[in-house]
Amino acid sequence: MPDLTGMLLVTVVLALLFDFSNGWHDCANAVATVVSTRVMSPLAAVMWAGVLNVAGAFFSTAVAKMIGGGIVFPEAITSVVVAAALAGAILWNLVTLILGLPTSSSHALIGALVGSAAAHGGWSVVQFKGLRAVLEAMIFSPLFGFLMGLLIMVAVSWSFFKVPRGVAQKVFSRLQLLSASFMAFSHGANDAQKAMGIITLALVASGQQTSSDVPTWVVVSCALAMGAGTMIGGRRIMRTLGMHIVKLEPVHGFAAETGAASVLLFAAHFGLPVSTTHTITSSILGVGATKRLSAVRWGVTTKILSAWIFTMPGAGILGALVYAILSSFV
Repeated sequence: MPDLTGMLLVTVVLALLFDFSNGWHDCANAVATVVSTRVMSPLAAVMWAGVLNVAGAFFSTAVAKMIGGGIVFPEAITSVVVAAALAGAILWNLVTLILGLPTSSSHALIGALVGSAAAHGGWSVVQFKGLRAVLEAMIFSPLFGFLMGLLIMVAVSWSFFKVPRGVAQKVFSRLQLLSASFMAFSHGANDAQKAMGIITLALVASGQQTSSDVPTWVVVSCALAMGAGTMIGGRRIMRTLGMHIVKLEPVHGFAAETGAASVLLFAAHFGLPVSTTHTITSSILGVGATKRLSAVRWGVTTKILSAWIFTMPGAGILGALVYAILSSFV
């Protein structure tokens, strides 16, 4: 473990706080459906999700490497830039948590990183090729989430067409435990790596290491921070995501979680830091759309979409403002 002093120490602490807030903020992504369908109690669900978040964080470091070396040029920034990005993202998470909006921690972090880096060295420090790949993945992942949720729900409906409703309810109450576990694991596999990448970026920017390889101590600390945040949970967001978009039953929860988790794990394998919130929400919408379009509560959905649109620019502005404040003192 390197000698962590000064701004680098502040950056590492902020990164772990961000991971903690990510777990807290995105707790609903993994457990909202299983709670809203009453398959598990809220307490049991968040504890189980926290454990699986930690396990998922060890799946890969491909996303961390993309965050750490593929969005901004590490040699062109400083620890102050990284600290400002983290502070901006955490502030955005806190605001949306208070408002009960399931916005994207991924969008917040990347937006704040680009904002603080551009404030430091102009747009030349941004790797637009890598940023474009990330933005494309963030745009397409909700679409794939919607389609996966819809297709899985259609396949399940055809397969269980002649099965008595009571029997199907019992089957999917059990299957949803597996799909919720899959979702929690994939959440850790994708989201925990973002803070890992930020810490690695800070280590490279400060000269503590020369590559974007993620140290073991970073993987372990970020995994534990996210798991702890998930266990505490964000119940207000859970209510919005799991109960206010579409009325769910165990079969719907199974289809939504399985569809979203498949997209997230695929993205994590290829190093694409997509939004867990976007993916599970769109998967829930896809499942709801198989019932009828009126089953989806579009008023709540429109409110969530509005928050998504403003997340990256809003967090980017916060990142730039925090950088301006920090740089005046450092």
